[in-house]
Amino acid sequence: MTAMRVYTHPACLLHDTGPEHAERPQRLRAVTDGLRNAFPQQLDWREAPRASRGQLLRAHAPELLHAILETHPQQRLPLDPDTVLSPDSDEAALRAAGAAVAAVDAALLGPSPRVFCAVRPPGHHATRDHAMGFCLFNNIAVAALHALDAHGLERVAIADFDVHHGNGTQAIFEHDRRVLFASSHQWPLYPDTGAFNDTGDGNIVNAPLPAEADGAAFRAAWAERLLPALDTFKPQLLLISAGFEAHRRDPLAQLRLETEDFAWISRELVRLASRHCGGRLVSTLEGGYHLDALRESSIAHVRELLA
Repeated sequence: MTAMRVYTHPACLLHDTGPEHAERPQRLRAVTDGLRNAFPQQLDWREAPRASRGQLLRAHAPELLHAILETHPQQRLPLDPDTVLSPDSDEAALRAAGAAVAAVDAALLGPSPRVFCAVRPPGHHATRDHAMGFCLFNNIAVAALHALDAHGLERVAIADFDVHHGNGTQAIFEHDRRVLFASSHQWPLYPDTGAFNDTGDGNIVNAPLPAEADGAAFRAAWAERLLPALDTFKPQLLLISAGFEAHRRDPLAQLRLETEDFAWISRELVRLASRHCGGRLVSTLEGGYHLDALRESSIAHVRELLA
């Protein structure tokens, strides 16, 4: 059996957000160490390439590329109260987006139809022209547009179960009906987007959940609203923004999911990809800030991708 590919890169550890920042290098170490220990023979670890300027420009304005890649700060530079640019952030951001592009190539061209990207910084808050919410480039949007424009696909779906709404992903695709964006998230919560009636051009499906919602409410949102929308769309490729801070132990939000809830949604998304995409699925790491919960949830997620 062919091992499942995982893309990562040491540069992703060098993005320096500061010692007190929630989005810190230890997050990625928790994920990669956890996966290596849990699946010593089943994963094909690959070094993420850099995303090209052309690949990034499909999703982002030239001004954002200039800000991230040509500022060259000598020390940490706050872009907003949450988002930091450091001397090595440009390389980390290029590798994180490049991982998502390479994962799409691997899923569509073989030999690994399911691929996981263990990278940072995360991406789904980055809009076309602004870095925000810990995110520099929108990795999942770059991946989706690569699938559409380089591979000629007509329908790509993005499933986002991060506890924070992927406002950047929604903003990039809300008028692009080639993409269906389906998201569950706590609401109200940063970034205060993702209302139930935010539907874009009919291709945005949001399922906001109140604080203290548990796994039963999360599963109902997916089973009754989000998964049926994805089934109706019949994607040719399924992308996942895999954030794990809806876990009850995470300090940045107030949902009450257990590790098994992430296994459940991962299992359902694998089944959906098998129905519509020939099993082709790319998942990329977004949030998750309690290290033990992040490690356990990532392992549960990847175990289902391997099934």
